[in-house]
Amino acid sequence: MSRTTAFISAKEPAAMANLVNIQGLIDDARCFETVRHLRWPEGVRCPHCGSDKVARHGHDERQRDRQRYRCPACQVRFDDLTDTIFAGHHQPLRLWILCLYFMGLNLSNRQIARELDLNVGDVQAMTEQLRTGILAARPAEVLEGVVECDEVYVTAGHKGQPVAVAKKAGRAGAAD
Repeated sequence: MSRTTAFISAKEPAAMANLVNIQGLIDDARCFETVRHLRWPEGVRCPHCGSDKVARHGHDERQRDRQRYRCPACQVRFDDLTDTIFAGHHQPLRLWILCLYFMGLNLSNRQIARELDLNVGDVQAMTEQLRTGILAARPAEVLEGVVECDEVYVTAGHKGQPVAVAKKAGRAGAAD
């Protein structure tokens, strides 16, 4: 059974285990097309100057579905992933998308690594980068109206000073 067979419990029959191969459902062409559509819903724009007069400029040698562009206005070259959280990494885009999907299912990094057949350290770096990117894209939360919070007692001081804590405890015992 493949490691990428998605979420089959031990109680289900063995025939079910070979039905879903999650990596086979997602290909690089669809992933790049989705990134393009989400990033530029009204058409490709230069990330440097914002011009919409952009010319296609070939494809990446290693990832054929990754479109390159050139902006005639500012002469900058860029591609589908320039200035995104996916830029500059050696893992294929479909693995990043699958990692994001598995994070949405609340899987641990170890489980994601097993599903994607990756090193746990690589998955840790990927999930940290994705979480950072998600938080950066979210607008700041502003509290309004009545805000309630529980009481918290924080002991200030004495950190790293066990002698001061011992003296305080000695005085409390003497008062009894």
